[in-house]
Amino acid sequence: MTTQDFDRSYSKTTYMALCGLFAALTAICSYISIPLGFTPVPVNLGTLAVFLAGGLLGKKYGTVSLAVYAFLGAVGVPVFAGFRGGLSVLAGPTGGYIVGYIVAAFLIGLLLEKTLRPGQSRSRQIALCAAAEIIGLLACYALGTLWFIVSTGTGIWASLVACVFPFLPGDGLKIAAAAILIQKLRRLL
Repeated sequence: MTTQDFDRSYSKTTYMALCGLFAALTAICSYISIPLGFTPVPVNLGTLAVFLAGGLLGKKYGTVSLAVYAFLGAVGVPVFAGFRGGLSVLAGPTGGYIVGYIVAAFLIGLLLEKTLRPGQSRSRQIALCAAAEIIGLLACYALGTLWFIVSTGTGIWASLVACVFPFLPGDGLKIAAAAILIQKLRRLL
């Protein structure tokens, strides 16, 4: 099912409401965080919301929902992890990951719009969702880690140890959960 199929079934007002809902969901999931002592990047559920936004709203509206989330945080609304907001968060070591959320939602939506089709088996749909989420997550990691390196002056290996490796198991669980949820919820949309 493509975004065009969704566009025909929902009004723009409905999509704007869904974008707001997913921006709020991302904020709530970001609040659920565990700070780690060795890195400024906390463990949180924000990427789960990103996976769902891209997978359920598609590339256009998934991107809009995460851009709204980032904009709200940029103007000072405390939507980021640790109940923080402001441009200083985006300019800080975790800012690249927040921008990466937008790119990840776009990529996930784009890939699923190109690959998911009615009539595909459940297992194929889940596998396609998981693959799209992995690609989106890789883009988020790339942008976030690159910005972390630039903003902190940390080397690439130390940045990967601080910002990527500890998060892989949890992100794997979030990918599995989101793939199953997307497969089930897309039918309802």
